[in-house]
Amino acid sequence: MRPGARIAAAIEVLDEVLQRHQPVSLALQSWGKAHRFAGSGDRNAIGHMVYDGLRRKASSEAMLGSNSSRALVIGGLAAQGLAPDAIAAMCRSAEHGPQELTADETQALERGLASDAPAWIAGNYPEWLEASFRRAFGDRAAHEGQALSERAPADIRVNTLKARREKVLKALSGFGAVATDYVPTGVRVAAPKGDARTPNLQAEAAFQAGWCEIQDEGSQIAAALTGAGPRQQVLDLCAGAGGKSLAMAAVMQNTGQLYAYDADRIRLKPIHDRVRRAGVRNIQILRARDTSALEALGARFDVVLVDAPCTGAGTWRRRPDAKWRLKPEALASRIGEQKAVLREGASLVKPGGRLVYVTCSVLPEENVDQVVSFLAEHSDFKIMPFAEAWRSALPSEPPLSADGSSDTLLLTPAMHGTDGFFIAVLGRAS
Repeated sequence: MRPGARIAAAIEVLDEVLQRHQPVSLALQSWGKAHRFAGSGDRNAIGHMVYDGLRRKASSEAMLGSNSSRALVIGGLAAQGLAPDAIAAMCRSAEHGPQELTADETQALERGLASDAPAWIAGNYPEWLEASFRRAFGDRAAHEGQALSERAPADIRVNTLKARREKVLKALSGFGAVATDYVPTGVRVAAPKGDARTPNLQAEAAFQAGWCEIQDEGSQIAAALTGAGPRQQVLDLCAGAGGKSLAMAAVMQNTGQLYAYDADRIRLKPIHDRVRRAGVRNIQILRARDTSALEALGARFDVVLVDAPCTGAGTWRRRPDAKWRLKPEALASRIGEQKAVLREGASLVKPGGRLVYVTCSVLPEENVDQVVSFLAEHSDFKIMPFAEAWRSALPSEPPLSADGSSDTLLLTPAMHGTDGFFIAVLGRAS
């Protein structure tokens, strides 16, 4: 397919996403099935255009004065560094391509986004979240939003039960893999540029052999700060697919006992295959929604990890459509769920144990506000400053928190190169 035909296809897919509210992955899959002549390179390029368009939706609409799918695709191409004349040439390159750039579109691209654009437009996040971003980041709100609108790298956790980082780096050297900055188990493959293919790392022999797992470095940091270690009793209360469970099991060196639980059996399903591939032997997977089994365990745990359900506002680089679907009522629902799961987790921490609260969100309503509310209800818990937990678990120096806190840690793409993660370590009195 010529570039113009790819642009037309991306516009068509975005129409399905924005007008018919189809998930992006489903819309791309449906388009591919209906256009089997398109090769894998074409589908890859079209997917990049769709996701880039959604990442920069607010700024593209403001710059081009339109909320059309065409405006999003054109704006996304400009955000990737393409000059107006290059975009114009792409539009002209195919018989079945889009209309040529208009004079107004060309002028808008040459002019760029107004320097006085509101932070939510410059940062490409929903206007109703402006106050939340200001609370978290102050004058850096737009900058943080812009970083959440970039393409994300692929981060990998080395499974130390089977391999060393040097071994995985060598195995993935063809992808330009490098060591990450903070954790000794982290490996990173840079985000693809332009039409470059997104690497299928899960098809690699190193992954299939259980040497490594796909896991953002921020998630690896969260698992490390739990303080889980050999011979401990550990509970992952919202285990999902098990990424943090596997990370903790490796640090525990297959000793002690780690319980993995999730209320959603569909989310929990992948953990079984991952445990086998990783060679983990100290994990017990509880049946989803079996609250009686949790209650029977009682307050025995050295560590309870509450990786709480949240809006996912820290993962917008990977799921840009989610930020535009997010509504205030969904945030309110997540806040209620977080309060409930925190209470549940607290009841299972033994005296002297640790409750670790984690979200993949940057919104203070889901993060610091929840910690303040929890501590007001649970006088037997107190915050352990994140730098203290960091120095006990990791060889690197603790970074600054993106929100300026010295108690809790907020990781962001802008400051740390990770997805957005919030981590609070809460110790229970002996």
